[in-house]
Amino acid sequence: MTAEKRPLLITTGEPAGIGMDVVLSLAAEGKLQDFDRPMWVTADASAMQVRADELIAAGAINKAPVWQTIDVNANDVDMNALKQIPQQDIDADSAFVILNIPCAVSVVGGQINIANSAMVARQLDIAHQLAVNETVAAIITGPLQKSALIDADIKLLDGTMFSGHTEFFMQQSGCDKVVMMLANQAMKVALVTTHLALKDIPAAITADNVRQTVQIVIDDMREKFGLAQPRILVCGLNPHAGEGGHLGSEEIDIINPVLREFIDAGVNISEAMPADTLFTSRHLANCDAVIAMYHDQGLPVLKSHGFGDTVNLTLGLPYIRTSVDHGTALDLAGRGGASATSLYQALNMANEMANKSLTS
Repeated sequence: MTAEKRPLLITTGEPAGIGMDVVLSLAAEGKLQDFDRPMWVTADASAMQVRADELIAAGAINKAPVWQTIDVNANDVDMNALKQIPQQDIDADSAFVILNIPCAVSVVGGQINIANSAMVARQLDIAHQLAVNETVAAIITGPLQKSALIDADIKLLDGTMFSGHTEFFMQQSGCDKVVMMLANQAMKVALVTTHLALKDIPAAITADNVRQTVQIVIDDMREKFGLAQPRILVCGLNPHAGEGGHLGSEEIDIINPVLREFIDAGVNISEAMPADTLFTSRHLANCDAVIAMYHDQGLPVLKSHGFGDTVNLTLGLPYIRTSVDHGTALDLAGRGGASATSLYQALNMANEMANKSLTS
């Protein structure tokens, strides 16, 4: 399979949630064909059929889309065999290929069963293997229920509790640090710190953390977005970017010295700017990405410009990973009403990044 035609791989995540629903919705509408690439989906094929029937009964889709099933349940999946699947062996009428990973027990929409958590983790393991050996062009992750994996005693590679997709792929890839970026049509926002209590953020704003974040953003904007000279704006930590030290000294002591290293090296990046003025149309019109110091500094602004259209990206991995920006929505599973907009946008961004990475 040529690099231009490598599949996009969707992990449906928690089977009791809406991961399968949104895939079926896009497939039923014919939207999976918009990307001119094969679509591979990790799921339990039997559960997918049940979910399709439920969505038909709920009036959410008119008929079940056609898919092709490949069993990959063995502990040692033959990745080379998957890599060699010629496109002509895929039924032209199939909207997607299911990489069938059976659940341990029957799936009931909206009802978490931790007996199926190992299947969720298995999806991620297979996705990582397929991405790192370049069988697929990108991973697009559906929502999972972290609490279910924790309750099932699923561990990360380092033996700690399962804390999310990002940490899983980071450890599996041997990365010391990755960067969370959220993006929509209005802006792209990367974060120096992510899920920390507000009181713990200042201590995490170190020169090394800022420097690594900036470098990862620069590298991925070049390699995965095809921007040779990305334009980057950086938020200060404190109100008014510290007001010359009167409202905090992190900008003077930590952030700006690091940013000046990049400026001196010819990178098109700002010094620390007040967040309340950085996120205005005048500044955003002239930047490709914003780096915010913490989660609720950057993401509320971004999501106010398009919550349903927002895509979660992990920068710094050796492959492309995008994600829907919503949870499992257990109350909607199998009942209709789940929006597939975020999945569509995540697929679109993954496809664009995959195409641009071929020419960068």
